Amino acid sequence: MKALLSKQVGGPETLVLEEVADPVAGPGKILVSVKACSVNYPDVLMIEDKYQVKPPRPFSPGSEVSGIVEAVGEGVTQFKVGDRVLGAANGGMAEKVVLNATTAYPLPDERSFAEGAALILTYGTSIHALVDRGHIKAGDTLLVLGAAGGVGIAAVELGVAYGARVVAAVSSEEKAAAARAAGASEVVIYGRAPFDKDQSKALSEAFKAAVGPNGANLIYDAVGGDYADPAIRCIAWEGRYLVVGFPAGIPRLPLNLTLLKSCDVCGVFWGAFTMRDPEANRAHIAELFRFWKEGKISPRVTDTFPLERGGEAIAKMARREAIGKLVVTVD
Repeated sequence: MKALLSKQVGGPETLVLEEVADPVAGPGKILVSVKACSVNYPDVLMIEDKYQVKPPRPFSPGSEVSGIVEAVGEGVTQFKVGDRVLGAANGGMAEKVVLNATTAYPLPDERSFAEGAALILTYGTSIHALVDRGHIKAGDTLLVLGAAGGVGIAAVELGVAYGARVVAAVSSEEKAAAARAAGASEVVIYGRAPFDKDQSKALSEAFKAAVGPNGANLIYDAVGGDYADPAIRCIAWEGRYLVVGFPAGIPRLPLNLTLLKSCDVCGVFWGAFTMRDPEANRAHIAELFRFWKEGKISPRVTDTFPLERGGEAIAKMARREAIGKLVVTVD
């Protein structure tokens, strides 16, 4: 089979398409003929050895896929050859991949493979962040930084589904339109960091004006960097600041504000959560499928790339140009 491989540390230009041996479905596993694999920011970091997980080389990027079951391992009863499935994976940018049967899910007939590959990680991360770490409730005000990316749009949609008022923060008018389409009530368009003191203060004032006088009950930060300080300054009394990612850099938060606002800063590590509490994660995924069926969420695939151009998809993600989800397709 063909696989897009990282054989050396570097950017997307270092990835190569090569023939490798077909994987085998062991006990409790299923072999999937991949039809689509979405791109996520960890793919950018992983090939540069900047992610907390460093797989041995050579490896294929890509962590969520959809496709057709080609073989089932011993003990697998919930799937059969020919079933359409989606799930989290290691090495998804390949023609075939092995999934754990317990963490794979049937792909509804009415959904495309591209949509199926865009659900698990982004919406799984966001529902875990908002429900388990943020304790979201109806009537909350939710500020989402990076609201037009994969996890950002997921957070906007889920916030609306849970009855929150959502304020989206994005970097362009085009991204603002995407955030509004996902259900955001207000949008703040910010400039490109780094910020000086005056620019940081101006952004903080823009956030405060958008969230209102009582502040944001939850702040979903998928950006980090210089955007974090202005954001936390608009947090509500006993608010929750959700640390989801930092493509703009690891921020330095003014911890005196956590005392003054009696607020919580909460880390969100969905991958570890799925391993530590798989039953809770499965309950979340069931909730996501219900929201999907009801039309409350809808993975937004805005661009697709064939497998041989998977590096271009990762490069677009690295440039922070993605709106919604980028998906690599496999013929």
